[in-house]
Amino acid sequence: MRFRLRWATFLAAVASAFFALAAQPVEPYPKVFYVTYPSLDAARPLTVAGQLRIPADAQGKVPAVVIIHGSAGVDSRGGYYAQALNKAGIATLEIDMWAPRGFLGGAAGRPKSVPETLPDAYGALKFLASQPVIDPGRIGIMGFSWGGVVSMLTATKPYTEKYLGTQLKFAAHAPFYPVCWVYNRVPSYEFAAFTGAPVFIQAGELDTYDTPETCPKLVASLPASVQQFISAKVYPGATHAWDRLEPAIKVQDPFSHLGKGGEVEFVPNPEVAAQSLEALVQFFKQAFGLK
Repeated sequence: MRFRLRWATFLAAVASAFFALAAQPVEPYPKVFYVTYPSLDAARPLTVAGQLRIPADAQGKVPAVVIIHGSAGVDSRGGYYAQALNKAGIATLEIDMWAPRGFLGGAAGRPKSVPETLPDAYGALKFLASQPVIDPGRIGIMGFSWGGVVSMLTATKPYTEKYLGTQLKFAAHAPFYPVCWVYNRVPSYEFAAFTGAPVFIQAGELDTYDTPETCPKLVASLPASVQQFISAKVYPGATHAWDRLEPAIKVQDPFSHLGKGGEVEFVPNPEVAAQSLEALVQFFKQAFGLK
């Protein structure tokens, strides 16, 4: 008798938990497509692949964000931010720039310079602008480290007009830890003559590619008229790549330590990652005019 009572109590508890869980609202999963498109490098035509995610409840034309990976290639960061952007009603296209070039990632497994990969980003913009469900006037770009540099350089007129003329441009740029020391110091990394689209830089205090002041000083060095649409936020206690879900690692990179080269730590920081996620979503919602 006691066994039957205990079993009945257990089943009742399980049923209660099940119905409580079933009663909770379920987040609609985005529509996911695996797509390809041509890079815009006429000298070296490549086909780039990516994951396109459209919000499940999308109505009419929706804004979109191109997600650009870092030197290691596609990892946990893209999906982390894509999920939040999709929930906010923003489509995402995360691309893989290494596969069509035969690279596996890392300092020794990437192209020689970031400008080589700009045609991939502009190709993604052109591809998205051609999709009936995407608003071509509300397409942004974000990226991590190498991808952060891409996100910075695509905010300039010379590169934008080189690949797209004057008819199309990114509407907003959100670079993560984009190696701020390099701009206006190394040829082909000129950060000037802007398209006018807003740029929001997020960096870490303990990022040894730069110093804690490097990104804010870069913004402060720009004309006052430019500072109205370009800003930087530095997170205390955050290293480079604080938003990776993978275990902490140390890498060697010749671009680190203000170009002197050396070791860089990537240490996950969930608290800062949550802050940067919220800041990113708010930036794009404001840029796209979303409530």
